[in-house]
Amino acid sequence: MRRVRLLLPTLAILASILTPIFIFNLIYSGKIFPNTFIAGVDVSGKNVNEAETTITENIKLQEKITLSGQGQNLTIDPKDIDLAYDFPDSVNRAFNFTRTGNLPLDLFVRTDLLFHPKNIGLTTKINDDKLGSIISVVSGQNSIEPIFPTIKAVSGKVQVNKGAKGTEVDQKLLRANIGEHLSMAKTDNINVPVRTVDPSLNDDEASAAQSRAEKYIGKSVQIKFEFSEYNLKDSEILSFLNPKSGFNFDKINAKVVKIAQDVERDPQNPKFDFNGGRVTEFQPALDGVKVQTEKFQEKLDQSLNLLETEEDKLISFEIPVIRTQPEVQTGSVNSLGIKELIGRGTSTFFHSIPSRVHNVLTATARINGSLIKPGDTFSFNDTLGDVSQFTGYQQAYIISGGKTILGDGGGVCQVSTTLFRSILNAGLPITERQAHAYRVGYYEQNSPPGLDATVYSPSPDLKFKNDTGNYILIVAKADAKRYSLVFELYGTSDGRVSTVSKPVVTNIVPAPEDLYQDDPSLPAGTIKQVDFKAAGAHVTFNYSVNRGEETIYKRTFISNYRPWQAIYLRGTGPTN
Repeated sequence: MRRVRLLLPTLAILASILTPIFIFNLIYSGKIFPNTFIAGVDVSGKNVNEAETTITENIKLQEKITLSGQGQNLTIDPKDIDLAYDFPDSVNRAFNFTRTGNLPLDLFVRTDLLFHPKNIGLTTKINDDKLGSIISVVSGQNSIEPIFPTIKAVSGKVQVNKGAKGTEVDQKLLRANIGEHLSMAKTDNINVPVRTVDPSLNDDEASAAQSRAEKYIGKSVQIKFEFSEYNLKDSEILSFLNPKSGFNFDKINAKVVKIAQDVERDPQNPKFDFNGGRVTEFQPALDGVKVQTEKFQEKLDQSLNLLETEEDKLISFEIPVIRTQPEVQTGSVNSLGIKELIGRGTSTFFHSIPSRVHNVLTATARINGSLIKPGDTFSFNDTLGDVSQFTGYQQAYIISGGKTILGDGGGVCQVSTTLFRSILNAGLPITERQAHAYRVGYYEQNSPPGLDATVYSPSPDLKFKNDTGNYILIVAKADAKRYSLVFELYGTSDGRVSTVSKPVVTNIVPAPEDLYQDDPSLPAGTIKQVDFKAAGAHVTFNYSVNRGEETIYKRTFISNYRPWQAIYLRGTGPTN
């Protein structure tokens, strides 16, 4: 009995609490609980249908949406973003706000509504792509591009631009603001949120960037792979610096990727077709090459750090690669002892007139595929044959009798000069070579002076002897688009190594005054420069070939160039 007497007060208290709650929930059964609003419209105590009628009567689709920013307004027609309200879904969300199925949570939310009203946004439907396009336009109108700091080398001097701050629209926040504005059926203007973007350097940072950049002036990085070189001069290196600190790794990575694309290749099986004493088709075996980009970038980063901290003017390294052997080797497709590349020479001929380019290509094709037997001496003139319009050559400017005139085959010496360089690289004995009478700009575009060879049938000629004990194949490739020429000699290496010293230039004599010559092939009043000033000079370099400790060939090449004037052709012909 005592327990019952104690329990009765407790039950009475529970009844006094639960009864109002029960009555409250019973009253709003099937209705939206009190203090509930949809876009500011009171839908408390209404069932779903009543609430939908109420908001339909009180909320209309906006006639315009106005975005305000930077002293100007942009009006958006709701049709431009396919705006529509979903009233039934909006009401269902309000009705189910307190009916999640979690009874304790629902009771808490229903009670909380008595003290804290809830304003539920409308369910809106818009075309996100169209809204995104409008936001992009608004962003462009309300943003000021910041000026990022830069470091440049101008005439050997460092220039640091500190940059300037700008502004940009917070597009994510603007989209959210527009969504909130539409869901709440607001009619006031929407402010475009703009934030400051400041990448500029302060005075201390600019001074530090200046001091750091000056350490790179006059320095370079040389990147090597096989016969190719990629030289990064100080002006390009400065673009890799982050003006605030460290490096711009995106730019470094872009450079690495660009070089890798140039270097990488699939394995190549050889081809060898021999007909009538000449090789008509040749493709050497080549390893497949895959650049190790991470190691490549590490090497480049290390080189840049060394240039900054050390006194060295040049840092060079080989591109790290993974090689894949082809299925067939060169020696397997011929019986002439042609197995590998033994020498290579290159030149460029930028600014050549079309007829000169044509002659370079024509002469290259005549020399390409030539075979030199063991013990034989190769003659450039004999192999090339007749050079005239009858053999496919065009007129280009040549030097004859101390004057610049049109003559058949101008440009052939570009071919002999490039072959001369490949012979030097291969370490073969050169039995005849003569330098040009003056320094020609074409032959110094990618080379120091003194590495040219002039030819003109029957003399002067370019000759070398094949003393390797195996056949030698000459492979020549001319690229008219890149104005480049490559000669490669293939055979069997006997272990010889050639050394070409850096040319020594002495007895420099200034160029004479400019020379103008009448040319009836050009319209009157036309001035055309066909030669450029070249100082006279005496140039020598040493050429030695060693096999182990033995010197098998040694020679000093001497070139005596007379000073040459700039030559202009002055048109005297009829005008059209």
